[in-house]
Amino acid sequence: MLHFKRSVLINAPVGVVWNFHERPDILKILTPPWQPVQIVRREGGLEVGAISEFRLWLGPFPVRWVARHTSCEKNRLFADEQVEGPMASWTHRHLFAEENGKTKLTDAIDFALPGGWLVELFLSMWVLSRLEEMFRYRHEVTKRECEGD
Repeated sequence: MLHFKRSVLINAPVGVVWNFHERPDILKILTPPWQPVQIVRREGGLEVGAISEFRLWLGPFPVRWVARHTSCEKNRLFADEQVEGPMASWTHRHLFAEENGKTKLTDAIDFALPGGWLVELFLSMWVLSRLEEMFRYRHEVTKRECEGD
């Protein structure tokens, strides 16, 4: 199992940051423009059972990725798990914590690549660097939007 974690401190109350994540267009807003990802559908907001479906391209090959929300505690956390997609497993927790009137937003992902330890040995650093790049972008957008800059 591989792990990724990235946090950002946002100068806005937790409710503002949570509400930003409830926007119907949030997936479009948070998808970096350079990523070869198409948002196919989003059903159900942040609550348990909500579904997000994407089409991403691995080289010339389209891959379907479906995630289902498995937990939700308003203004505290929501989590989604891959039910279909390119990973052997994928759980993404979005954590919201109040810190002196600000919000610490943390994205924590536990995942496994298909193909076992040999694939992980060769590809894990590449996948982790892509996640760092993507969440740096997402956190910059979230910070800008929620702080009103």
